[in-house]
Amino acid sequence: MEDTTTIHPPYRWALATFGVILALYVLTLGPTTAFWDTSEYIAAAKVLGIPHPPGNPLFTLMAHVWGLVPWAADYAMRINFFAAVTSAAGAALWFLVAERWLLTIMPARLPRLASAFAGILVSATAWSVWNQSTVNEKVYTVSLLSIALISWLTVRWADLPRGERSDRFLVAAIYLTALSSTNHQMGILALPVIGLYILFTDWRVLLRPRVVTAMVVVAIIGVSLNYIYLPLRAVQHPPINEGEPIGFFSKPLMDVLNRVQYGKPPLSERMSDLGAQVSMYWTYWSWQWARDIGWLRGVATGLFSAFTLGGLFAMIKRDRRAGIAAGALLFTLTILLIYYLNFRYGFSYHRDDPSISSDMREVRERDYFFLASFAFVGVLVAAGFAAAIRGIGTWMGDRVPEEKRWTVGMPVLLLALIPLIGNRVTAPRSHETLARDFAIDMLESVEPYGILITAGDNDTFPLWFAQEVLKVRPDITLANLSLMNTEWHLKQIMRRETPTFDPALADPFWKPQTDTSTSPLGGGKVPTTLPKPTNKVLNLSEAQIDSLNEVVASPANGTQVDSLKITYGAQYLTRSDVAAALLIINNLGKRPIYFSWSDGNYPDQTLGLGNYLVTQGLVRRLMPTPVKAGGAIKNVEGIGFMDVERTRALMFGVYHSKVAAQPRPAGWVDEPSASILSLYQLIYQTFAPVLREAGDSVRAKESEAIAKGVCVNLRNPAWCR
Repeated sequence: MEDTTTIHPPYRWALATFGVILALYVLTLGPTTAFWDTSEYIAAAKVLGIPHPPGNPLFTLMAHVWGLVPWAADYAMRINFFAAVTSAAGAALWFLVAERWLLTIMPARLPRLASAFAGILVSATAWSVWNQSTVNEKVYTVSLLSIALISWLTVRWADLPRGERSDRFLVAAIYLTALSSTNHQMGILALPVIGLYILFTDWRVLLRPRVVTAMVVVAIIGVSLNYIYLPLRAVQHPPINEGEPIGFFSKPLMDVLNRVQYGKPPLSERMSDLGAQVSMYWTYWSWQWARDIGWLRGVATGLFSAFTLGGLFAMIKRDRRAGIAAGALLFTLTILLIYYLNFRYGFSYHRDDPSISSDMREVRERDYFFLASFAFVGVLVAAGFAAAIRGIGTWMGDRVPEEKRWTVGMPVLLLALIPLIGNRVTAPRSHETLARDFAIDMLESVEPYGILITAGDNDTFPLWFAQEVLKVRPDITLANLSLMNTEWHLKQIMRRETPTFDPALADPFWKPQTDTSTSPLGGGKVPTTLPKPTNKVLNLSEAQIDSLNEVVASPANGTQVDSLKITYGAQYLTRSDVAAALLIINNLGKRPIYFSWSDGNYPDQTLGLGNYLVTQGLVRRLMPTPVKAGGAIKNVEGIGFMDVERTRALMFGVYHSKVAAQPRPAGWVDEPSASILSLYQLIYQTFAPVLREAGDSVRAKESEAIAKGVCVNLRNPAWCR
């Protein structure tokens, strides 16, 4: 093994790597929130809340502090910038690891540094890494930084002279591993590097009592954040408090940390066959290198697969310790992780196979779970580049001057630009604002103090963001059909105190008018004051919520609420169905009640409310008596009763329809979330003939143009109605 006492890490080059990659991420940074978990995490950072299990206290605290600094006027952009910085910092640390591991492959400094940078550029512009680094969709960029930092500390520990000073690096690596687990369990995936480096470098360190004691103490301190922050913050009932992990070492806390909410089976019980799970990883791998250029995708996949494996082989051949550690980490981040995650069939896996039903598939693509493997592989690609340059120099031999032998092959590094070019269209997030705009549109569709029943993540998390971060319509109570199957969500609805409606913070559409002015709401007058309801939205105690069964038999004769009758469409009801019925029972005639159109036919089929619902833009208002056509109310084919004037006012005076219909060069990339975009297509396409029948041909054409623009963006023709 080479003399390591004179190794000087190229920190300036690492800083330059950080700067270049950060500049790329900033240029392509998302200007606001996005779909899936982005809004939940941004809002949780803002209010110091608790996002979905495992709670992610480290991320929440780091992002909250980061968000206090006015890096940008828009709070969401600040947190997106946090993702960019942590990911770019991780790339800089991987550069240091790569350059160190290339010492035995490439003795010449310039080609070694260039190879390390080129390899890290490849992984930094891999599709999933780039895409996740420009919007804070997950907490994984913090994990990327953690794994890279832990790996670098371990490698640096091994290079320094044995003694107390170098052992501090190892203790720090152990501490960061434990601390990183409070961000996400992904952080512990660096353990193979630590273990193997100890084994190959100085296993006797484990016999030194002082060091072992320090390792145990810092590990306990590191993981303690889970057991201190989560219960202390949960008992304060922040606006986002998923799982409500109240109580030190309590069952709710352990359920959050162990992700009981997701109901994962034992690893021995596969949710799909292992071959299909590996095949899906290969699909995600093939996305990384040139996803936007179809003809180049296969070539790039083969090319960077070869550089990855070639680099690993070169490392094993020339530096056994580094090679085995790198191989173990690669195995952990791929095969072992695939086995542990135990996913259902992928969203796009053999989509034409009729034997794989929708409930056997994941609800979205899961490429982001393998972010660490795509980021780390840049180290191996760097080794592959260095090995290729060395091979070219050796092959050229005396045909080139000795001083050029290790530089003649450097043009091979231009291949590192392939992912940058091949992912430049769909990986950036710099031109997308739909999640924010949709949330505003949905909230502004609801009358003051209304209850809005939504369905899942993408029609709820952006609304949380809009209410908690943008302060848009906090007077509206949100009830999520999926989350109402949990006790904690029902308790939050029960406890929530309705803020007073502030017309100054609402769309002008909702500002009260004088007693004689014409309302923009399709007839009638808006009073100068709007009475605030005094009743509890959900009139249950905590004990009653705890006693709700997960499944109950449906009442045979339905449920009568004054003139409205709930007619159940199934023999059994879930806890969520019961909660939805209770919301109606508690609030009919006291608060406006709405179902989002993202709920589909849920209120019609499950609760039998079709005759009581009136479409008003993106939402359906529940009426106390059966609806009849007349005046502004039309019975529209394919959509049911519609308040034409209210819908017209919303669609052409409030909604961000131009954003929904804006041209997107590659269409809507994330197909699973296209259902939200398709809501605009549904409403505007359906409304066009109604407008034409009413003699408003100008608005009819505009409505059709918006629907067409949305439809062009939808990759799945089934979304276009």
